[in-house]
This record gives sequence, C-alpha cells and structure tokens, in this order.
Amino acid sequence: MNSSVPILLYPIELQSRISHRIPDPTPSGHWYEMRCEDIRNIVIIAHVDHGKTTLVDCLLRQSGQFRESQLKGEQILDSNDLERERGITILAKNIALRHDGTKVNIIDTPGHADFGGEVERVLRMADGAVLLVDAAEGPMPQTRFVLQKALEVGIKPIVVVNKVDKPDARPAEALDEALELLLELGGDEVFDNVSYLFASSKEGFATHHVETPGDSMKPLLDLIVDKVPPPKIDDTEEFRMVITSIDWSEFVGRIAIGRIQSGTVQPGKPVRIVKEDKILNGRVGKVFVFENLGRVEVPAADAGEVVAIVGLDAIDIGDTICISEDPVALPRVRVDEPTLEMMFTINSSPFAGQEGKYLTGRQLRERLQRELESNVALRINFGEKGDAFPVAGRGVLHLTVLIETMRREGFELSVGKPQVVVRTRNGVKEEPYESLVIEVPTEKVGPVMELVGERRGDLRQMSPRGEYTQLDFTIPARGLIGLRTRLLNATQGTAIINHRFDAYRPIEGEVPQRKNGMMVSNVAGKATGYAIDNLQQRADMFIGPGDAVYAGMIVGEHVRDNDLPVNPTREKKLTNVRAAGSDENILLKPPRRMTLEEALEYIESDELVEVTPKKIRLRKSMLNENDRKRMARSAALQ
Repeated sequence: MNSSVPILLYPIELQSRISHRIPDPTPSGHWYEMRCEDIRNIVIIAHVDHGKTTLVDCLLRQSGQFRESQLKGEQILDSNDLERERGITILAKNIALRHDGTKVNIIDTPGHADFGGEVERVLRMADGAVLLVDAAEGPMPQTRFVLQKALEVGIKPIVVVNKVDKPDARPAEALDEALELLLELGGDEVFDNVSYLFASSKEGFATHHVETPGDSMKPLLDLIVDKVPPPKIDDTEEFRMVITSIDWSEFVGRIAIGRIQSGTVQPGKPVRIVKEDKILNGRVGKVFVFENLGRVEVPAADAGEVVAIVGLDAIDIGDTICISEDPVALPRVRVDEPTLEMMFTINSSPFAGQEGKYLTGRQLRERLQRELESNVALRINFGEKGDAFPVAGRGVLHLTVLIETMRREGFELSVGKPQVVVRTRNGVKEEPYESLVIEVPTEKVGPVMELVGERRGDLRQMSPRGEYTQLDFTIPARGLIGLRTRLLNATQGTAIINHRFDAYRPIEGEVPQRKNGMMVSNVAGKATGYAIDNLQQRADMFIGPGDAVYAGMIVGEHVRDNDLPVNPTREKKLTNVRAAGSDENILLKPPRRMTLEEALEYIESDELVEVTPKKIRLRKSMLNENDRKRMARSAALQ
C-alpha cells in the first residue's frame, strides 16, 4: 500500500549532535550523524481505541514543530482515507522528534487484532515500548496480544494508563490489571523493573501521580529517555539491516525501511540482498532518516538508526541488506499464520465493466501480488491458471480493508464467504479458536449468552464493571462469522465486542448457519415501487425503487428458510377502467443497505458479494435459476 506520509527534505543545516564527521557528497558541505547513545527507538502498542494515535499526535504538537491552530482536532498520523473514516490505525507509521538532545524514533501501530501482522514486524525496529491502557476499560484482548509479542522479542514496556480524564475512569484498578497481565506474561524479572505513568492524550499531559495532573507530556519523554536503552548493535563494522517495512513511490519505486543493525550505510555503495533462497547484488540510491512527520535525506546513517533506503528494487520484507562478500542473513521477520480465507475472483455479473477500470483476472492477480510485498500477514494461492484466488488473512476486517482499497482504485471483483483455515496435525483436523470479550449492560447478558452459546462459545469468566458486565469466552473462529451483527441487534447496539486468536484446537460440532432464505431476482431491469410493496410483506428488502437488478441478484431476505425467485421489476397493469379506492398509497420501508463487512459475514457458501467502485451487491454464485435447482438436487443425492 502507498504510504500517505510525505517525503520531506529538511535542510541538512537543521541537524545537530555530530559524533564524527562524514563528508557530505552534496555541495552544501554539511553532514548528519547521530550517536547511538542519543537515539531511542520505541513502539506504541495498545488495544484498539485506547489512544495510541492521539498520544503520538500530542507529542508532535508539543515538540514545537507545528502550530496548534493548524492541527487542532486533526489526526496527524491517521492520514489514510480509510483510517480517517473508520477511526482506526491500519498501517504502522514512523515519525521522530527531539527531546533534550535525544532523538526519539516512534512507531505508531494498529490496535485491531486483524492488523497484528503490522505490529509483529515493526517490533523488530524498537528497543522499548509504551503500553497504553484505557483507564476505564483496562487491558483488553489485543493488549495481551501486543504485550506478549513485545516480550517475546525482549522489549520491556513502560505502562501508561491513558484517558484518566474520562468520567468512568478507574486508573488505579486499570494499572493493577495491567501489572497483573505483565506479571502473567513476563514473569517477576519484567514486573520488578516496570515503570508507569498516568496520562490524558486529549488534554495533553502525563503525570506520575493521578491526583496531580500535569501540563505537558515531558514526564513521558523523560521516562522514555531514561528507561528505554539505546539501540543494540553488533560489534562488526560491516553494514547489516533487516527490512521490516516496504514503502512505494511512483518516482523511485520500492523503499526499504528498517533499523541498521551494524555499520554505516551511504548512498552509492554496493550491497548484497540476502533472500530466503538466493543472494542478489544491488546499489544504494539514497538514504533517508525520519524527522518529525517526514524523511530527511542524509549522506550516511550509522547503526541504531531507523532508515529508508531508495534504489533497491528486488527486496521483500525480511530480507537482509549487507556489504559482506560472504553474507550471513539476520533472523527473518516471522508473523503468525492467517486464520480466515476468502475467494477473490473477477466480477462475472451482467453489470461487469460499468463502473470499474480493472476487470480482468490478470489485473487482479498483479494487484494481489503487489499487496503481498508489504502485507506480511496475507497469504495468497495463485495457482497456475484461473481467475479465482484464495486470499487468507487475520480476519474479516483485515481482508475487507484490502477489498475497500482495491475498489477505490477502480477494481471490480466478486468475493466468497469467509472460511476458517483448517489444518491437520497428527491426523486430527484443527481449527482456530478465538478469545472473545464482550462488555454489555448487565440486563442484556441473557441474549449474549444465548447467541454465543449456540455458536459453541464457552464462558470462562464473568466480571462486573459497574452497570456493565464483561464476559470472556473461547469460541471457534467460524462461530464469530456473522456474530457481531446479531449481538449488536440483540443488545440494541450497546455491546462492546473484541476478540483475538487464541489457539488451534480439534474441530467440534457444527455452527448454526443463517436461518432465513433469500429473495432472488429472476429478471433483469429496474426495481419498481409497486413490486417492492408486494414483496416487502414477506421479506426484508435490500433494494429500493429505481435500483438496477439482474437475474440471480439477491434483492431481499425471505421470512422463511427457503430461497424464493421473485420479479422486483413488475409494474401495475394499466387499464382505462378506474374506480374510487382502486389506487392505494404505497408506503415502502427503507431498504437495508449493508456495509462490506456486514455483507461478507451475511452470505452463505453458494453466494458472492459483488464489489464495484460504487456498489456492493449480493448475488448467487450461479445466476441461472435452473442451474441452482440442478445443483441442489445433486447435493441432495450425495
């Protein structure tokens, strides 16, 4: 994906703190260098919506590089259109700021479990972590996930209890829960050396004592400089670096991002690219370091610095860049395997090509291959031929963000029902299980227990939280598909739902499917109010008057469990006979318009979601009614 953070070329004169001078190849006669002891590389990790991006924005504002009037109320880092619309961080981002002569490289990471691959790969660039915990919610499922990943790579976190200004904040209890989680995952050694602060990113302060609010984020920056160690580097003087992220520019192509493990990198130097199965030669074009929101071109960068290197095209995430004649690869970036799979195929409906620019299987294949270059948690089976590609990811949201990005680029495609990735171990078929946490008003616990229970969810713990109750379940991943919408309907939208991958376990029993059948159009044309008025007595309609339909397109949800072919384009027959009261007023209910996530969780295995730049439609895989009947008879005989 293209990064939305611009490349800014700051004057070299702005840089300071010179440890040893490296001649600048440019006519300016200046140089740039940072001592390893003057660098801190940290990652911000937390559960979704606990305030990571707001915290980083606050640090940027207080760094003095931006005018408050320009950025008030604006999310600086969440600059991607999808991130602003959804209010979540999708892509990990690098920034840097200065504090008392120390450069602090900060990596903002996603908080949603579906984007855990982004978190896992960028942890390799950091030496410390700021673990953010909501003062009201406390640690949540993703908090455990990101903390466990940080501890696995040897990063000790600084705990920050955020949002202490919330009316329902309970900072002391939230801190206790975070420390208990740290003790459970990291043991006594990590627990004994932990540091913590209380903060309000919205109000712009951090403090050691929650009873005495501060006036700036200086205590947090002081703690980072004091507690986070300088970058660990190798003793060798030869340049080595692992690529942990890849950016793309239309002007320079691929940009390799990572932290220098040892040595110095300079523009124009020949390098070796160590891949999994081969070694390639390359030459460094330009070297950038991060400064505030942008990147600064420099004549050299030393070990410990996070850099962006231009000029190396044949690179992938996890590759090692070095200058040794006998190169040895550094440990590759490894992420957890995906748990959910969807079938991506070309749009084969009668409306194909009316809105999109990219329609063919070749274009779809090339776009998915390009996505693999930066999306490390994605797995795609291209096969030898064909226009259908199984795409596996971390969850529905992970894959729908890809689909949404593609449709905005002008692609048309059809997507099948999400299926869990099943594996076989020692002759036993296993499926992924998820840890599901639901916070719901106490009086609505009953419907939640019923819905989760019928999808084979097991209750592990029930904890009161004031007027709310927190329910902890383990549930098969296939039981989660379509569950969110039903839970929100059953609780009138009051349920707060979070989940993360737990473990693979043997498959047990069946999960209930959708209970209602579909109303399927058997003609092409434009829907009429007259036809919809007759159909809505037996269905929840997905279309409105004037909407274009085709044979095989799903137009509504039938009140019974069978599919029903209908004609949504029927018009009232006109005659020259009129009688008083023969014409009735038509009152139509608003059609039910689904989002992409809702549509994918709603469909069954014989249905597809048609995605175009302007429309999301539901359809049958087989558009012809006779073909569907023939297939149903064949399935019944087996």
